[in-house]
Amino acid sequence: MQSEPGSSSHPRDDHDDDQPLDAAAMLAIVDDERRSMEKLTTSTVPVYYYVWGVAWLVGYLLLWMSWTESASPVHIPGVIAVPIFAALIVAGAVISAVVGIRSNRGIRGNSQFVGTVYGFSWTILGVAAAALGVAMINAGMPPEVAALYFPSVYAFVLAALYLAGAMLWGSIDQLVIALIVAFTGSVAPFFGAPDNYLAMSLIAGGALLVGGVVATVHNRRA
Repeated sequence: MQSEPGSSSHPRDDHDDDQPLDAAAMLAIVDDERRSMEKLTTSTVPVYYYVWGVAWLVGYLLLWMSWTESASPVHIPGVIAVPIFAALIVAGAVISAVVGIRSNRGIRGNSQFVGTVYGFSWTILGVAAAALGVAMINAGMPPEVAALYFPSVYAFVLAALYLAGAMLWGSIDQLVIALIVAFTGSVAPFFGAPDNYLAMSLIAGGALLVGGVVATVHNRRA
C-alpha cells in the first residue's frame, strides 16, 4: 500500500517526547536545585562574619584603649572611640539587614521569607538590646555596670542569630562561632571593665574573622 505524500514510511511514536523522566533523573534535578538554593543562601554568610568581625575587633579595641585604667600603650580619647564604635555597630546592623534582603531577590516562597526575617533580625534585636540598656541606665544602672552589660548583651544577640543560622542552613561553622561568642559574652564580665572590651575584641572579633575565612573557603569548594 502506497503511503500518502508527506507521510513517513516509519511508524511515529507520538509519546516519545512526552515520556516521563525516570526516578533517578528526577532525583538528580531535585538535588541540583537544592544545591543551587543552598549555595545561594549561604553565599552571603561570610559577609556577616567579616562585617561583625571588623566591628568587634576594631570597635572594642578602641573602647579598651579609651580607658585610662587599661594597659594600652596608646590612649584614644573617648570622644573619638565611642562614636567610631557606635558607627561600626550601626553599619554592621544595616549591612546585615540589606544583605539578608538582597540575597533573596529572585527567590520565592519560604526561603525568601526566612532570608528577609533573618536580615531584619540583626537590626531588630540590636535596637531592642540598646533600648533595654538605656532603660536600665535611666533606672539607675551605674556606668561601670553598663560597661559590662552592653558588650555581653550584644554578644548574646549575635550568638543567638548565628545559632539560628546554624539551624537554618545546617552550618557547623556558624554553630562553633555562636558558642565561642556566647562563651565570651558570659566570661568577659568577670574580667571587669575595660578588660572585658579587650576580651570581646580579641576572642569574639578574632573568631568572627576566622569564621569568615572558613566560610569563604567552604563556599568556593562547594
